[in-house]
Amino acid sequence: MTNQAGRDTAVVVGAGPNGLAAAVTLARSGLPVTVFEAADEIGGGTRSGELDVPGVLFDHCSSTHVMGAGSPFLRTLDLAAYGLEWRWPEVDLAHPVDSGEAGALYRSVERTAEELGADGRAWRRLFGPLAADAQELTEEVMRPVLHLPRHPLRLARFGMHALQPATLVARRFRTAAARGLFGGVAAHLYGRPLTQPFAASVGLLIIAAGHRYGWPVATGGSRAITDALAALLTASGGRIETGVRVRSLGQLPPAATVLLDLSPAAAATVIGDRLPPRVRRAYRRYRHAPGAFKLDLAVEGGVPWHDEVCRRAGTVHLGGGFEEIAHTEREVCRGRLPERPFVLVSQQYLADPGRSAGDIHPVSAYAHVPHGYPGDVTAAILAQFERFAPGTRDRIVAATATSTAAFARDNANFVGGDIIGGDNTPLRLTMRPRIALDPYSTGVPGVYLCSAATPPGAGAHGMSGHNAARSALRALGLG
Repeated sequence: MTNQAGRDTAVVVGAGPNGLAAAVTLARSGLPVTVFEAADEIGGGTRSGELDVPGVLFDHCSSTHVMGAGSPFLRTLDLAAYGLEWRWPEVDLAHPVDSGEAGALYRSVERTAEELGADGRAWRRLFGPLAADAQELTEEVMRPVLHLPRHPLRLARFGMHALQPATLVARRFRTAAARGLFGGVAAHLYGRPLTQPFAASVGLLIIAAGHRYGWPVATGGSRAITDALAALLTASGGRIETGVRVRSLGQLPPAATVLLDLSPAAAATVIGDRLPPRVRRAYRRYRHAPGAFKLDLAVEGGVPWHDEVCRRAGTVHLGGGFEEIAHTEREVCRGRLPERPFVLVSQQYLADPGRSAGDIHPVSAYAHVPHGYPGDVTAAILAQFERFAPGTRDRIVAATATSTAAFARDNANFVGGDIIGGDNTPLRLTMRPRIALDPYSTGVPGVYLCSAATPPGAGAHGMSGHNAARSALRALGLG
């Protein structure tokens, strides 16, 4: 792995948020770092660009950054000095239901509770304490499961709720708007039954973090996150080389440590015969999540939502009531495309008007679909828009669809359209990518996995990369 020439250097493969976070962590500890990226541009899931309408800016994948703004690692960096600026919409999230109402999530617990009416007290009782603990909670749950808790009482209070199925937590609420609002966020578990243990955990954490940090976007597109990390890395002495596809460890220069921002299967290929058989089996058998089908729309005048609060919301969830969401997520998990798939809509231009060209606005939507789903889901997504915003089709100036196969072609880590780095079964929520004391270790000395397949999972928060780099530094006696 290393020789005399490379004993004090590090290599990172992959320049997405996790790869760059890992590189920054290593560089700030004094190691010279080189990052190799297969694509011609950095960013991975945070890339942004124009599609069919000049001046209308879309994010290729990640769009709204609840956990990015709340990342325990990113918050220690002065990324504003390198161009990262967060902006917030007036309404963080809206969830319309067929009765004509909509639940709305604001950064303020009190305002959210007030607008939920009859369910306001239940919302306040559940999320008030969790929001107050959000900073400490994110510090705990965005680390490997096997660690000595710094805030055991807060973690225990969260765990008491997080262990429950989402269906059980939803019983706290009586109105369709409140139940749908919670259910839509719980569906960020992504294609898993909301009846399973731990199914409430993702929704509870994201809502609590949202009440603390909001649901912001990065000014100028999500690429600003990785652009800022890259600029900081360069200022710290690191280097990035794009257009370099790494197929084996032997292709890399000598280094004291290597971190791979790759899917487990891709990492197994790169490491090759040096990978211990038990680890190879775990990586090859690693189960990926359901897929995403994305539809980017250039919409003249914006989406004509029936409910006014949706017109002010940076994110809108289209899934109907809680029971419908639970049904559609169960169907996706079983490999069947629901007639009405759950759709997440991003209206980032409301917080960042520079993404629009005059009155033509970018609106992105992606549906949860079965893993590797081969079909076109455009019609089903547009039907969900028309359900809650009649007349949307008449305002569309241009549309670009990204299938599960296109996601995988564009980013090798998005296997089968899995944009979250692995299936969120109860086991994988706690132990990923394999059962091990150090989830980042590959079993090969000096080689670590740092992708979203490692804890804490998906998001442009950089914590998987940062955690893996800390593991590498401890092994080098620098942590």
